[in-house]
Amino acid sequence: MSTILQSDIWAQLQEANGHRVFRGEGEGWRYMATLEGGSTGRYLYAPYGPEADNAAAFDAAIADMKRVAADNKCWFIRVEPINDAIWGSQSGEAFLAARGFTLSPRQVQPSHTQMIDLTQSEDQILKDMKSTNRNLHRNIHKKGVTFEKSQNPADIKILLKYLDETAGRAGFNRQQDDYLTRVAQVLMPADAAALFIAKVDGEPIGASLTYDSDDTRVYAHAATSFAHRKLQVGNPLLSTIILDAKEKGLTHMDLFGIAPNDDPNHEWAGFTKFKKSFGGTSVAYPGTWDLPVSTAGYKAYQGIRAGRETLAQGIRAGREALAQGIRAGCEALAQGKKFATGTLLPKAKDAAGKVRARIGK
Repeated sequence: MSTILQSDIWAQLQEANGHRVFRGEGEGWRYMATLEGGSTGRYLYAPYGPEADNAAAFDAAIADMKRVAADNKCWFIRVEPINDAIWGSQSGEAFLAARGFTLSPRQVQPSHTQMIDLTQSEDQILKDMKSTNRNLHRNIHKKGVTFEKSQNPADIKILLKYLDETAGRAGFNRQQDDYLTRVAQVLMPADAAALFIAKVDGEPIGASLTYDSDDTRVYAHAATSFAHRKLQVGNPLLSTIILDAKEKGLTHMDLFGIAPNDDPNHEWAGFTKFKKSFGGTSVAYPGTWDLPVSTAGYKAYQGIRAGRETLAQGIRAGREALAQGIRAGCEALAQGKKFATGTLLPKAKDAAGKVRARIGK
């Protein structure tokens, strides 16, 4: 199974975004890595890489990455291998730790995902979905809903509109418009990305951006109209994407990111339930790992990150304390106003009435 994040077209996208890109290749291994970092230290990062057929090939890839990193004054390399043939019967975590890797303080790509086998028949793929998804897939057209696939980069604005609406309502961070526009401009002409658009009576009400490698489609970004939420178009939109990937001849559908162990408190718990309702198998990867090229440099990086995290925690705590103080002040003001209008004002009116009565006499 291949990943688009290690493909040549993804390297072109990174270059279009202003990154320096490095490639390496040998017998049974290859990688694409970008030069990252700034004031916290430079490093080479291979998203979902390097790709390797076995442990020896992985070691060769790492040796080459370390050489390139040293030549470019990097403090460490950052990797995310996903092929379990590399570590065999042992765990990926134990394999990496034995080679001197440290679990990264920043986990980048999802280490847990839901994968659907597209070599099954269409009937079996639909059968593995929840009945709600099957029914919506088969009957949504009765409500005037249609789906279109576009590889026109200009259509990305449809997705941007609904991502903005959803992010504003739900309060989450999303990819910037400039980045997603560049993704569309680079990947769509190469048949490595497509926008699937949901329409009702011809008007767009949602969209999803997908990425394709040689054999795998990734469900990357999606958003739908809140005003049309009762139609549940997100469900048949995804089932359409899955079956289109099968029709294209791809063998895997990666729903790209779920909560580990169905953790109900995880920030991804909501869409994990949604993604798992389409069937497939939960897959776990070792995650993001760092290997120092400069021991002193990596210790400095860890210290800088720890300092920044402590500062960030202090700022968050300060903001929360300020918010609590404001809330307490508002409550006290409200109680004071209530006391004044409910107790003092009637007494004042009564006293004024008595004064007027005496004057009248």
